[in-house]
Amino acid sequence: MKILAISGSARRNSTNTAMLQAVRAVAPNEIEISIFDGVGRLPVFSPDLEEEHLPEALRDLIDVIAQSDGVIIASPEYVRSIPGGLKNAIDWLVSGEQIVHKPIALLHASHRGDDMLAGLRTVLATITDRFAGDIFLRLPLMKLEPTEVFNTIEAAENRFKVQAYLQAFSAYCMADSKTA
Repeated sequence: MKILAISGSARRNSTNTAMLQAVRAVAPNEIEISIFDGVGRLPVFSPDLEEEHLPEALRDLIDVIAQSDGVIIASPEYVRSIPGGLKNAIDWLVSGEQIVHKPIALLHASHRGDDMLAGLRTVLATITDRFAGDIFLRLPLMKLEPTEVFNTIEAAENRFKVQAYLQAFSAYCMADSKTA
């Protein structure tokens, strides 16, 4: 099972990116997780650029999505909304085929952010017919340093929650591939 995990944060020491790295470290052996943390490197979406040559950073993102069995998105909230970099990445993907039938689930690193999550759920349910809204994990990691994030996820109770979440999403992805 190949899962692409997208960090919606452009911060260098992002809690979301650290969480995805820790999740990858505790993932069951049968689940391979790659991480895309480059939303800040994507050019601003323009339909005019879609007609020309796609920027390399975008081609790379499209390729890893196409090669994955499913996508997990972890994102902070900015001003109670989806961060601009993540929304920009989604805008780039909307007209392509790679995301339309791709299973997507959310992972969240904060006790807050419900407004952003509601908006993101609406956007994701619009761009794919495989949004797994019921497969969701929230971990209280806000304001922790990357090492603290790893230690928190590595703790037995959280490791179990993460592995159960990944196994549920993996099963959802496999069920999708049999019916697609």
